[in-house]
Amino acid sequence: MIVSIFGNSTNDIAEAVRELGIRAGSLPVSELTRLAQPGSRPPQVILLDVRDIAALPPAVALIKKEHPSTGFVIIAAKLEPTLMLEAMRAGVNEWVTVPLKSSDLGAAIGRVAGSGPKATVGQLFAVTGAKGGVGATTVAVNIATSLSIIAKRSTLLIDAHPAGGDAALFLSAEPVFSLLDALENTHRLDEAFLKGLVVKTANGPDLLASPDRARSAPIDSKKLQSVVEFALRCYRFVVLDAPRGDAALDDTLNLASSIIVVATQELAAIRSGGRAAAALRERHGNDRVQIVVNRYDQSSDIRSEDLERAVGSRIGHLFPSNYRLAIDALNKGRPLVIDNHNKLASSLTACARSLSGLKGAAPAANGLFSKLTGRK
Repeated sequence: MIVSIFGNSTNDIAEAVRELGIRAGSLPVSELTRLAQPGSRPPQVILLDVRDIAALPPAVALIKKEHPSTGFVIIAAKLEPTLMLEAMRAGVNEWVTVPLKSSDLGAAIGRVAGSGPKATVGQLFAVTGAKGGVGATTVAVNIATSLSIIAKRSTLLIDAHPAGGDAALFLSAEPVFSLLDALENTHRLDEAFLKGLVVKTANGPDLLASPDRARSAPIDSKKLQSVVEFALRCYRFVVLDAPRGDAALDDTLNLASSIIVVATQELAAIRSGGRAAAALRERHGNDRVQIVVNRYDQSSDIRSEDLERAVGSRIGHLFPSNYRLAIDALNKGRPLVIDNHNKLASSLTACARSLSGLKGAAPAANGLFSKLTGRK
């Protein structure tokens, strides 16, 4: 654990930390400003001595915004309400007062060290469309729902569209908060705060919805990455419904186990899908990017072999066309895969299984899906 002490007279704090078996360096409070700069690498835990200062240094809030996983413990002469309010607004909740006890300090350090993201433990699957209207949200919603059903584990769907995304409609959800609330409060991210923003749907996955209102500024890529990283600590699976061609997603897509580009069986969509997949493979690697084809019509003049030649790679999955079922599911707010009694639902479930590596009963080998994919 990397711990640093900031203050003007910190010998007693350093001694208490040594009693805990933790090595920590001491720096003046003025050095906090340096850690608030973009690209800086703050310690895991900062011990801030405010016993001889009247107000919380502005750098504290800046550090929490830039590095939300950094933990703060404030050492104070007493619990001063005004100073405590400033700290809470900055995202700091741990206080230790004098007389200083190493046991109290150790407990506080343990709490803040455990509150920030330690490692990515869940899997992220990002779904984006080759062009508008190809059904990327349909695919994202049904993959997320399938994962929540077949894995029997926590799954989160994040609608990352800047405004007016449709994932809530597909899940018959009425969110009070949105991704925008998470992006504006990355310094407050903890599990309770995130769970307060998501809406639990009747169909399985939790949803962090797209905002109703457009942002006045573009999405901050680092903040989006922080939100997704934290979500991956709280959920076994996270599915990102990603708007196409958004540069702010690049850092977040680096976290993805798989990036799915959704196209349809038409030349414009296939051409756009091939270009999008090529660009994504260049940035994120060949193995993590695949193209799937939605609304596949086996009787079309454009065969699966033609599609693969056009995009220059294997098609990951073919989802058979069933317009009536898809529209009915949307109007009811009930994802197709819940009633897994049709070949479209089976193919979407099979896609979710292959992405996650989950074992289980697959669709029958002689069904339409196996004929479309050539799998036996």
